[in-house]
Amino acid sequence: MATDSFGRRIDYLRISVTDRCNLRCVYCMPPEGVEWKPQADILTFEEIERFAASAVHEGISKIRLTGGEPLVRKGIVDHIRRLREMTGIEAIALTTNATLLPRMAGELAAAGLTRVNISLDTLDPDVYASVTRGGKLADALAGLEAAFEAGFDPIKINVVVVRRLDQDLLGFAKMTFDRPIHVRFIEYMPVGGDDAGGSGCTSEAGGWTVEDTVPTDEILQRLMTEGAAAGLGTLEAVSVDGAPGGWGPARYYRFPGAAGTIGVISPLSHHFCAECNRLRLTADGRLRTCLFSDDELDATAVLREGSDEDVRALIRHALAIKPENHDMRIGTLRRMSQIGG
Repeated sequence: MATDSFGRRIDYLRISVTDRCNLRCVYCMPPEGVEWKPQADILTFEEIERFAASAVHEGISKIRLTGGEPLVRKGIVDHIRRLREMTGIEAIALTTNATLLPRMAGELAAAGLTRVNISLDTLDPDVYASVTRGGKLADALAGLEAAFEAGFDPIKINVVVVRRLDQDLLGFAKMTFDRPIHVRFIEYMPVGGDDAGGSGCTSEAGGWTVEDTVPTDEILQRLMTEGAAAGLGTLEAVSVDGAPGGWGPARYYRFPGAAGTIGVISPLSHHFCAECNRLRLTADGRLRTCLFSDDELDATAVLREGSDEDVRALIRHALAIKPENHDMRIGTLRRMSQIGG
């Protein structure tokens, strides 16, 4: 079992397989986009698999693949199959915008992918097109249907709540009634801004600031008020046993009779550093111990020049230096598409 210097169990590794994406979401990259890393700087699938095998040896039991958009990388299906076969990993999950799932979901499930998180911030086609800079809501919803058809479980929808957006939060909540969809409302986090770490930090979004963060207490109150007015009943807390299997810090609730749940993730208003259980590997091979820290370890050099024991030693070093908390720092020098979430 892997633990850090504060006694936290670290069993979760998020791996970004690409910095590229087929959308241009405003909180993930600037209007002009970001300069893609040269292919030689991106970890090969073989290097990722070697790192993953070392991580499993050191106690990691769960892996989530992210991007950019992980499904744009050619060979991702075979990569997932090899990860399952060679590492003995307990579970592999994937975070996606879902627009490519209609043609890939079946293959992904056959390869060993068991669970997906779908990033979807609005149910309004016009707002979706604006936030994604040209994306089509219908494509994402088709991806959600494909996820159900492929048998992924659980299926979660991640909704970043932004004060200046017109988001129908109750509309998302209503999605949990008929099917076991687990909607998680996430506080907006300015990451990779022009003033990284400062109180006026702007994100890659067109002017979004920390003031656009909506605390989850406010989100819950809004859902309770609107839910009661709509006759949905009282939003009730869900016990750990009743919550969808999860590897992160969400707190879950449910309206009476709903098949799914509503979760909230509070990185700013109720930070969960004491329960942090993860490391992050970026697409260009940088090992990060905290989302809000710019400190990175060079895994690429170790993978390309060192032995398997050197890779394991790097992971142990990351565990040893993982910070106790982010000291309420907001923002990082790297943008979210470059970090992998």
